Amino acid sequence: MPTQLEELVSFLHSPQPAVKQIALDNLVGFSQGPTASVFKYDNCKAIDDLKALSKENSKILVQQSVTILANLCDDDLLRRRISSDVDFLEYLSWKICDLGNTSADIMCILLSNLAKENPINKVFTFTRREKNEEQPNLPPLDRSIFKSNRAIDCLMDCFVKGYDRKLNKFSTFDYLSYFFADISRFKAGRQYFIETQEYDSVTPISKLLVFTEKYDSKIRREGVASTIKNSLFDSETHQRLLEDDNINLLPYILLPIASAKDSEIDEEDMFNLPDELQLLPEDKTRDPVPSIICVHLESILLLCTTKNGREYLRSKSVYPLVRELHKNVENEDIGELCYRIVNVLMRGEPESNQVEELPTRSADDQKNAEDSEDDEDEIIEVA
Repeated sequence: MPTQLEELVSFLHSPQPAVKQIALDNLVGFSQGPTASVFKYDNCKAIDDLKALSKENSKILVQQSVTILANLCDDDLLRRRISSDVDFLEYLSWKICDLGNTSADIMCILLSNLAKENPINKVFTFTRREKNEEQPNLPPLDRSIFKSNRAIDCLMDCFVKGYDRKLNKFSTFDYLSYFFADISRFKAGRQYFIETQEYDSVTPISKLLVFTEKYDSKIRREGVASTIKNSLFDSETHQRLLEDDNINLLPYILLPIASAKDSEIDEEDMFNLPDELQLLPEDKTRDPVPSIICVHLESILLLCTTKNGREYLRSKSVYPLVRELHKNVENEDIGELCYRIVNVLMRGEPESNQVEELPTRSADDQKNAEDSEDDEDEIIEVA
């Protein structure tokens, strides 16, 4: 005999809308913690019901069903069950780009949570058939805003253009930064962020860099910092990322770790810094979140994996900047990373041109590590 809670879950596929609404009202609170296992009842039929409800026209039905799905992603089995539905992934991706969508932000959270699984790579294949033709099973697309037929490009446009609610008054799209961080752990994701895109002739990672100093949004800074770091796992791309003026990567890694109060950088070193780091305004402060500073320091370490990268960082006075950070910020994790950077940059070049093992896993190992504590591995739950 099903329990009372299991019976409530079964009401999600009732033919009566009012019954579905009552079930959702009561089930949202059970989608977190141990009680979430009730959604596995009857071979996880509730997952299909919730996906169907997320496509309804009712704002409340959509908000509640997507909230439950986002929370259920904390369970590995349920997350895999949701993410294995490629048609739903496609619907979700395009629905986020529906500029009248009142649930876009919670859908960004769900998409980010689903990005822990391999099927998320399908997002790079989601396209509209023709520029002016809408596919009947997908939400509308505002062609005055979105010039690409690819969902990943449109999601990038939402994130870059929509942070101030000018695209969608109901959404900031901040949580797409976590989605980008997760997909950048896959090879296809890293390639996307560092390759110039045909539709606008811009390299996607260059669009994200400005948000490394958006101090009113920890979510954006955190996700973007991790996306940058993950995009650096392929060392053969480092030289182009560092030297291409259209990308201009290094200043946006260094600015969050720099402060106007770093007074002991001598004049010669100061003028070797990237232009953006010279003569900082008096109110320029470091990122207030130590863990985000650590991510940027890990990016610097990744850039140290090639001899050309190390020489470039030396020429740009990265060592004096890191020295000042170490001197002025009391944090054990920051201190350890600063020490490792200084050790790599200030010692002589070994004959083999190899450096010590870096304190970051390979992208694939990082993805599969069961006990990972990285922010990208955390499931975002919705209260």
